[in-house]
Amino acid sequence: MNPSPTDRSGLLAAGNWIVDHVKVVDTYPEQDALAFIGGQRSSNGGGPYNVLKDLAKLGAAFPLAGAGLVGDDPDGRWILEDCAAAGIDTSRLRATGAAPTSYTDVMSVASTGRRTFFHQVGANALLDEKDIQFDGCGARFFYLGYLLLLEALDRRDSAGGTGAARLLKRARGAGLETVVDLVSAQEGDFAAVVQPALPETDTLFLNEREAGALLGRDLAGAGAEVLDGAAGEVLAMGVRERVVLHCAEGAVWVAADGARTRWGSVALPAEAIRGATGAGDAFAAGVLFGLHEGESPEGCLRWGVCAAAGCLGDPTTSEGVRPLAESLEFGARFGFREF
Repeated sequence: MNPSPTDRSGLLAAGNWIVDHVKVVDTYPEQDALAFIGGQRSSNGGGPYNVLKDLAKLGAAFPLAGAGLVGDDPDGRWILEDCAAAGIDTSRLRATGAAPTSYTDVMSVASTGRRTFFHQVGANALLDEKDIQFDGCGARFFYLGYLLLLEALDRRDSAGGTGAARLLKRARGAGLETVVDLVSAQEGDFAAVVQPALPETDTLFLNEREAGALLGRDLAGAGAEVLDGAAGEVLAMGVRERVVLHCAEGAVWVAADGARTRWGSVALPAEAIRGATGAGDAFAAGVLFGLHEGESPEGCLRWGVCAAAGCLGDPTTSEGVRPLAESLEFGARFGFREF
């Protein structure tokens, strides 16, 4: 028996589970040449993994749980151990022997910080709607990310539906509020994959590139007014509750109840920025934290941009994220951009 809506608490996050292996090299070599590795570290990657780690670092006191597939290998065990250390429930995160844990080898040049990525899709491509069940799940939110990088869930059937859409419908039927996050994929029919999931999505996160791909026009460099209009168009495509559209300069919130607001990003000085990897996921974590705690739309966006500001202070996805009070201090100290 599932809990009633008023008894629900926490977040169940499913989708891409990735280990980033970051190697710092002296130079990026030409083909057949050699470079020296001066240091290396591993970190979390993928929407659900990043959002859960970020919420834990922000200090969320509600239950955090992951669902999906990892390989039965050292990277898979590393993920399970890392989640356990962060207080994340992995009882719905299954190991498979059919594919390795998804990973990315990141080659970062020491002198410039420029990075090159080699990605193994691994077990994420096998994740099927039947791999995730909601029996006994007491979470309030079900997060799914990233569409466009989940091969089995993205696949369209003869009726034009997708596994992701059916999974989200089951989550809603089980009493959870659904949250979907996208990725700026360069290949495939973006709109054909995303649109079937929108009527089963309560909250949609996307950036200006993803909104442009969904609407069929270029939104790079667009201002707040244009992005507000674009978010409204995406909402009209079937999203149930709200669209949260973010970019480097800030974010807009457009909701079915008529709420429309925006908030500028933290005006961090350039020398405080160490890398943008994971900043979008940190933003989503901050917004979801605010939603869970009953913050206003303005408050949710403020929590989001402040969480993202912490993330920018470290080259990995989550190590820069700070507890909520410290995160909000970034905004108080540096102020917010006009947006």
